[in-house]
Amino acid sequence: MKYNIALLKGDGIGPEIVDSAVRVLEKIARKYGHEFVFTPYLIGGAAIDACGEPLPKETVEGCLASDSVLLGAVGGPKWDTLPGNLRPEKALLGIRAAMGLFTNLRPAKLYPALKGECPLRADLVENGFDIMIVRELTGGIYFGERGMREGKWGEEAYDTECYSRMEIERIAKVAFETAMKRGKRVTSIDKANVLESSRLWRKIMHETAERYPEVEYSDMLVDNAAMQLVRNPAQFDVVVTSNMFGDILSDEASQITGSIGMLPSASLGETSRGLYEPIHGSAPDIAGQHKANPIATILSAGMMLLHSFGLSRENEDIVNAVDAVLNAGYRTADLAHGAPSLSTEEITDKILAQI
Repeated sequence: MKYNIALLKGDGIGPEIVDSAVRVLEKIARKYGHEFVFTPYLIGGAAIDACGEPLPKETVEGCLASDSVLLGAVGGPKWDTLPGNLRPEKALLGIRAAMGLFTNLRPAKLYPALKGECPLRADLVENGFDIMIVRELTGGIYFGERGMREGKWGEEAYDTECYSRMEIERIAKVAFETAMKRGKRVTSIDKANVLESSRLWRKIMHETAERYPEVEYSDMLVDNAAMQLVRNPAQFDVVVTSNMFGDILSDEASQITGSIGMLPSASLGETSRGLYEPIHGSAPDIAGQHKANPIATILSAGMMLLHSFGLSRENEDIVNAVDAVLNAGYRTADLAHGAPSLSTEEITDKILAQI
């Protein structure tokens, strides 16, 4: 099969980690007889430097014409003084909106070989954990009405949390369909004891749960969820929540895995085309030093094979190769704690050898 993949390498370590993922995809293509055609486009700070805007029209058109998109990272101190509409991060919201991506899938898995990296007590993670956070991506307070006004106590700012039935129904469906392919458990996170938007969220989640009797369903308030993630993470299978709550909880979940450099993500919409990226940032302090951990980006490429192209065996090969390399004791600098470590290219070579 032939697939056209748009590459958004971005800034900082973005080009290095995307190059590693491309090498892995090329190995998969040779093994299974696929053809991956890679086309690079500018985004973020690199795009600002080249053409004065973080998300050029050519990039949007290229992504929409592709079968899927692989992103590295954007941003860095070089562009921190620019106005908000010209910041590299603005490109992320723009490309998600242009592609109609309303779902963010963010797995948080504790690899057995990395149990020592987990900041939680050993007895709390003895059996590991494997959580899939399903975050609504294009609604809620990040996209609601906002502004400045004169209030009771003088100048005040406001941001509005708003969710429609349609937005909640479609993310609920993603969560339950995802659970059907995993452990058949869904936990919906809200703040229904305070927020009207959460009350509608909970009502629609309950309606959806009735259509999936095989799935064990529960509600949890967001403050309790933040506590439970560090108290007993293994209790969770699929977690579904709003944009802001998902943003916060997924970052918390990433930290208890031991390394943010290990975690991939997928942003999906109504079509098979998605945007796949590691959850970490551009790490400009180590850019060009061959220290970056490419595993999150490599696993993101695997998620692309699975969710956009339906290539489950190929994704499994990548996941198994990463497991084997970690189990053999190979580490990049972020996991080596001063011990001998492998470069970005060397750890990629080890993964390639396992495929």
